[in-house]
Amino acid sequence: MDFFNIDILNVIVRSVVAMTTLFFMTKLLGKKQVSELSLFDYVVGISIGNFASEMAINLEADFFNAFTAIVVFGLIAFFISVLTMKSLKLRKFFVGTPTILIQNGKMNYNNMKKTKFDVNDLLEEARGNGYFDLSEIEYALLEANGKVSFLPKGEYKNLVIKDMNLKVQKQGLCANVIIDGNIMTHNLKNINKDEKWLLHELKVLGKNVSEILLATVDINDKLTIYDRYHDETVHKVLE
Repeated sequence: MDFFNIDILNVIVRSVVAMTTLFFMTKLLGKKQVSELSLFDYVVGISIGNFASEMAINLEADFFNAFTAIVVFGLIAFFISVLTMKSLKLRKFFVGTPTILIQNGKMNYNNMKKTKFDVNDLLEEARGNGYFDLSEIEYALLEANGKVSFLPKGEYKNLVIKDMNLKVQKQGLCANVIIDGNIMTHNLKNINKDEKWLLHELKVLGKNVSEILLATVDINDKLTIYDRYHDETVHKVLE
């Protein structure tokens, strides 16, 4: 029983160290590593994950060797990302470049064959982007991360405000001024407002800070409030 407890404790300690190491290596590599991955990022991520699992549960494996492997792979990926930011040639080699699958409304069979991307794959990606008729597409590009980007033909482009010659209000990021009943004084200061202004606006609207889940102020000083709303009558339809 004592031996069993020692093994369990060993696994717990190894798991905590492995998770902590992975967290800091991911912070070092940046958000790109946890979003859309290039082939190189994918290989690095799989390798580091494998080393971390070995560190955590394989009690016969050398702990320090697995830790060293994670750090080395992480540092290599970090330096490669720095180099690819400075060198276009290295970026093309490690990250890759987009490949044209549809050009001027016609499929590029040679590029599809080279990238192992068949017609069914293309149709699936097109449907996922809202195109159920390939004749509506002018260009389709296979990005380095495996996603497909589509450019519709002119007559199938979405209508935008510019096309209607309408006056548009200036847009910008909204400031979160209340989160879960707490006033974000720092955010208020960043938009040149104060707590007194906010409380006055809430009083006009008949709102209480403690009842607000989220309140935002946009670049045009418009205050938007999201109450703590509970409706027990809502039916579950997304299970």
